[in-house]
Amino acid sequence: MSKIDTPFSIKDLELKNRIVMAPMCQYSVEAHDGAPNDWHYVHYVSRAVGGTGLIIMEMTDVEPDGRISNRDLGLWSDEHIPAYERIVSEVRRYGSKIGIQIGHAGRKAEDAADPVSASAIPVPSSPKGEAWKTPRALSTDEVHVMVSKFRDAVRRAVTAGFDTIELHGAHGYLLHQFHSPSLNKREDAYGQDLALFGCEVIKAARSAMPEHMPLLMRISAVEYMDGGYDLEHSIAIAKRYKEAGVDVFHVSSGGEAPPGKRKPGNYPGYQVPFARAYKQALDMPIIAVGKLDDPLLAEATLGNEDADLVAVGRGMLNDPYWSLHAIQAVTNKVSPPVQYERGIYVR
Repeated sequence: MSKIDTPFSIKDLELKNRIVMAPMCQYSVEAHDGAPNDWHYVHYVSRAVGGTGLIIMEMTDVEPDGRISNRDLGLWSDEHIPAYERIVSEVRRYGSKIGIQIGHAGRKAEDAADPVSASAIPVPSSPKGEAWKTPRALSTDEVHVMVSKFRDAVRRAVTAGFDTIELHGAHGYLLHQFHSPSLNKREDAYGQDLALFGCEVIKAARSAMPEHMPLLMRISAVEYMDGGYDLEHSIAIAKRYKEAGVDVFHVSSGGEAPPGKRKPGNYPGYQVPFARAYKQALDMPIIAVGKLDDPLLAEATLGNEDADLVAVGRGMLNDPYWSLHAIQAVTNKVSPPVQYERGIYVR
């Protein structure tokens, strides 16, 4: 029996299949105001028409200087809410559920005049020589304010009607910067306990969410920079995050700095072993991600119980209807929108 097209539920979130659209920045905000526009509307609604079980909107930031670039999305103002409501309503009309990834770029905020981080440690220059600004370490009081900004962004997302929330704790962004021993050299409580900031953000997010709405978190299972943390460290942090209120981990890796000797080959399914390790250690629902574009590989990841859900990113940039085509390839059955039945059918 195939798994990819079977329902999945956790708390009040019920998905029609096991396919997740991974969050991918579109860098398409036109006025630098952080609000989604027609590009985002068409982009996300197309993947709902394409049969995706859960769509996770790209990293959406809690303050203007928390964005990777000025063309990224934000939720720092109540004025943003109507534009998100429009997308949510239409996505759900096609049977998909939709979440949003809330985050802060920290030291990776490229357009910020004064980027912030756990500590004043810049991103090292890449082999191509790009220079990064040295961030300013947040004061203890500013960390408290940042937690409130995450809570307020989550509140706005709930008001906009999202079905779930994902916190971005991976890829070298602010939450990751705090739980990384190499990037957090603070002497206050947030340096003595590397999970503290993340736990406070999780609890703040939960306080703004309905009790039965699941909270997701994306996390880098390992760092690829030389001297970076390993799987044992991230699982220990994840256990704390689970206790604080995370319901599902979305397991990725790297992204904190130019990679060193540890980085694996970028081959299909290269992050699935991390998802398996998290599932075994934490005994909770896990999303696997990372070059799972081959439907049979995605199905194997689910069938082997390495993960409960599979997230596809670039594959859905290539094909808005990846989900329908994947289910068709695995099951030889498909139920496209009636308007597309003449083109998407069992051959």
